[in-house]
Amino acid sequence: MANTNNKTNTPGEGIPRHIAIILDGNGRWAKKRGLPRTAGHAVGAETFRKIATYCKDIGVDYLTVYAFSTENWKRPPAEVRTIMALLNRYLQEAVDTMERDHIRMKVLGDISALSEEQRALVAKTEEISSHYEGFQANICINYGGRDEILHAARRYAEDFAAGKADALTEERFGGYLYSAGIPDPDLLIRPGGEQRLSNFLLWQCAYAEFYFTDVLWPDFGPEELDRAIEAYRRRDRRYGGVK
Repeated sequence: MANTNNKTNTPGEGIPRHIAIILDGNGRWAKKRGLPRTAGHAVGAETFRKIATYCKDIGVDYLTVYAFSTENWKRPPAEVRTIMALLNRYLQEAVDTMERDHIRMKVLGDISALSEEQRALVAKTEEISSHYEGFQANICINYGGRDEILHAARRYAEDFAAGKADALTEERFGGYLYSAGIPDPDLLIRPGGEQRLSNFLLWQCAYAEFYFTDVLWPDFGPEELDRAIEAYRRRDRRYGGVK
């Protein structure tokens, strides 16, 4: 349901600690306007910047976005090249502004498939992030939830076989995920009208609240985020128990 009072959120006032968003609808947004799909991705990248800034301003601690999945390599080569070029530009801008704004950033996913330049930029953002505390933006690139779980299971098995890991628990297993050290999302938002996870944060979203909207990602502004947070505030989170 929409928040009809047009009130912007107040920092710390019932704000989820961690919001995850599936960035869906860039291509359809462009098609509706007679533009190439690549134009939608460019506008979507600007939307991410706006939403990340707004999340920081209202007191969200973590924002995790699904930018490029392990399956997205199957898209047309021109579209993949555009997304990778936008990633290059964003990472470079992040390096230039993170220290100024004291923002942390982490890339989640298998970065071995990225270019050498991109991997160097990822390493630089992680190095800068180590200097600060506070808001953190996580960008999932070449990421798949099932792939992440398999990757973690293999790493744990190797450590266990080498005598470096104790008996498996949920907490210990979580330490092998790409998201190790990051709290699970409280709220997962999917713009674009679809109502599925699409292989995103399968382990971490076990108890997340879901919010779906028909608004396409390039049109998703702070007002839409306010609506999602307002819906979240009305949820009764029991984590399998009884209140």
